[in-house]
Amino acid sequence: MNANTLQIPETARGLSADEVLQKRAQGLGNPPPPPTSRTYTEIFRENIFTFINGVIFFLGVALWLVGRPVDAFLSVGIITLNVLVSVTQEIRAKRTLDRIALLTRPKATVIREGAPQQALPEELVVGDILYVAPGDQIVLDGNVVAGKLMADESQLTGESNLIAKQRDDQVFSGSFCVSGSAYYVVAQVGADSLANQITTGARAFRRILTPLQEQMALVIRIMLLIVIYMELLIALNAALKALNLGIALQQSTLIAGLVPNGLFLSISIAYALGAVRIIRFGVLVQQANAIESLSNVNILCLDKTGTLTTNRLQYHALHPLTLSEHALAVALGDMLANTTTHNKTTEALAAKFSGVKRAVAGEIPFSSARKWSALAFQDNRPQTAGDAAPPGIYALGAPEMLQPYLGAMGASETALRQKLALEAQQLAEQGLRVLLIAYHPAIALRDAGDESVLPQGMTPLGLVSLSDELRPEARAALQNFGAAGVQPKIISGDNPETVAALAKQAGLQNIKTVSGLELEKMDDAQFRDAALTATVFGRITPQQKQKLVQTLRAQGYYVAMIGDGVNDVLSLKQANLGIAMQSGAQATRAVADLVLMQDSFAALAPAVMEGQRIVNGMQDILKLFMTRIATMALVILSALVIGEFPLALRQASLVTLFSVGIPTVLLAIWARPGAVGRGTLGQRLFHFTLTPVAVTTIFSLLLFYGALVGEFILYSGGLAPFATEIIQPYYAQAIQIAQSTLTAFLVLVGLLTLIFVEPPTEWWMGGDELSGDWKPTFLAIGLGCAFGAIMFLKPARELFAIHELGAWEIAAAILASGAWLFLVRWLWRHRVLERYLGIQGWNDVKH
Repeated sequence: MNANTLQIPETARGLSADEVLQKRAQGLGNPPPPPTSRTYTEIFRENIFTFINGVIFFLGVALWLVGRPVDAFLSVGIITLNVLVSVTQEIRAKRTLDRIALLTRPKATVIREGAPQQALPEELVVGDILYVAPGDQIVLDGNVVAGKLMADESQLTGESNLIAKQRDDQVFSGSFCVSGSAYYVVAQVGADSLANQITTGARAFRRILTPLQEQMALVIRIMLLIVIYMELLIALNAALKALNLGIALQQSTLIAGLVPNGLFLSISIAYALGAVRIIRFGVLVQQANAIESLSNVNILCLDKTGTLTTNRLQYHALHPLTLSEHALAVALGDMLANTTTHNKTTEALAAKFSGVKRAVAGEIPFSSARKWSALAFQDNRPQTAGDAAPPGIYALGAPEMLQPYLGAMGASETALRQKLALEAQQLAEQGLRVLLIAYHPAIALRDAGDESVLPQGMTPLGLVSLSDELRPEARAALQNFGAAGVQPKIISGDNPETVAALAKQAGLQNIKTVSGLELEKMDDAQFRDAALTATVFGRITPQQKQKLVQTLRAQGYYVAMIGDGVNDVLSLKQANLGIAMQSGAQATRAVADLVLMQDSFAALAPAVMEGQRIVNGMQDILKLFMTRIATMALVILSALVIGEFPLALRQASLVTLFSVGIPTVLLAIWARPGAVGRGTLGQRLFHFTLTPVAVTTIFSLLLFYGALVGEFILYSGGLAPFATEIIQPYYAQAIQIAQSTLTAFLVLVGLLTLIFVEPPTEWWMGGDELSGDWKPTFLAIGLGCAFGAIMFLKPARELFAIHELGAWEIAAAILASGAWLFLVRWLWRHRVLERYLGIQGWNDVKH
């Protein structure tokens, strides 16, 4: 019911403007809610004050103190650059999301000076009178002063049973009105409310990891253990060899940098940027992992009314059974004029039928579980209004759900029942919503919530039909999901034939229908088979919706649920991904992961693409990170066994910058939508990294020690190249040249790896599927040119501790890179290492 048409009882006239100001001055006003996204302080803290950042900053300061300021600057500078980029991107995303989130905040209908008005929770004070109807969120604790409602307190208690609330009963913030309506006076605000008391402690520590984040967290933990072990080796090596403190700090800083702490930040930023992108299409993200989840969905469950259709119901026709059309219209008009709780159906009918005020003996509001409402009149209509609609109980609801209350029938009544069933079916097959109006002369009517019953022997008076409008984008959206391998299932409280007719209009084929009454009679195995094979489910209760989603998830499907009404809340909470319409109930929006701001689920298509973009981009980034980290760890460990540290700190910073630092930022921006590939993430990651890591490690050791021996030969003139007294004066210079040669090789193979991550042509395929995207290739060429400039410019070489290389060292690095390219490609394509290890590879997995 529109707030402006409320019939406000005398006990709920509300506060005056002066009283509101006075209470707020007394500190009895409700404070603003806590931020829905991370605060600026949290963003800075979580980006800057990480364990690895702290270690590297500490080692940087130590390097500065021992007289190595350039090493300190480069090691700390790259980390600082990453932090600045991360903080800037996340703040931009936060500002955009905070602006949009204001649109979805729940509002309350407050009564002040006898008039209803909409207000934000922070505008309310103790003593305010609030009105709630089905689907409304109870925003503050209070006590009912008029009316009755059924409340869903599952968000607070975890129990899904509805709780009846009537005069003097307490209602709690965080709960929702499911049926009925009531006025309540605000008793608690701010931190005193029950919801805040429950969530204050939990809110700060609640952190939900997405599947991709869990994979990355595992990678980081494993690498952290490896790094700790390597740091111990470095400490022992430094102690045994009495290494210079500066050199030991260099080596420790280099190894600490192997922990890919940037991965976790990368996924958080990717989610934030993805959320900003899909706002343009009318999709608001309320859970960080929602976009990623969307790319994994293979079953899409959706409600009919308000989701598949616009929920703009229009009166179609009356179909009398035992009354004249005029008498039936009078009875229906009186019901609508006296009911206290309205929904879209009764609002559509009230626009057509008018009635008079009557003395009401009892009322049972509509419930999605029983699918009918009832009203008992204890008086005759006023004489001036005619004598139709005598005292008694009038029920309005689904014909199937009211049928058990219809009286025992003789031959003529049996014919009437057959006529009722036939006419209801014919109307439903046209896609119309059909309601039955039934009557009983008794006036005793008790509201017991979903357990309410009607007296036996009710008389069917007639049917009323309504039409709904199919959303214009529904057909194309369902076709897009079908093409993506997503199976749609329509779950509705309406008649199965009505839902099936609309599903056909939306383009669904091979429709199999099941009703809620049929599901009630099934055992668990039959229920599971029906959930898997049926396309349309009609006359479904909220509990059955919930069970259907649970059953589908139990069979291994990744389930998304789209809904708009409070009857969808249970199933939304059970789904892997809950999606709500902006125009739907506050309860629905509150539990949803995504909100469709323009009520168009066609907006999900670009959201799916954005999810694929995020997953694809992060997989590419993860491949580069893992290839570099595993290679560097093995090269350093192997070199330490032989006796020399293969890279200087500044050289390692250069390798990181060119092979991971710059490429990963751009790969995240350039990531494209599309299927996430065959096999699991682990299979794809293992297949990609195994071969280049093994080949790069072997080539690195051969090149490093080959260059070292070559320098010794040159210095000795070919005579006794390993004689200590001959090579000792040139030993440090030889080490620098060997390290510089290895640096050049690692940068070059890092750039080749970048091309393999996104193969532009079939020739580059082996580690991954064909991409056709040339941007990473052009980036690799550009970075190669930049690296060449560094190698030939003395100031740049000195900055990164690169020794000037001769022709043969440069040729060795280039030839080794070329050999690496063809060998890695051949090993990938023939799956040599995977076959040797006897494991299934990514390209063994069928689509």
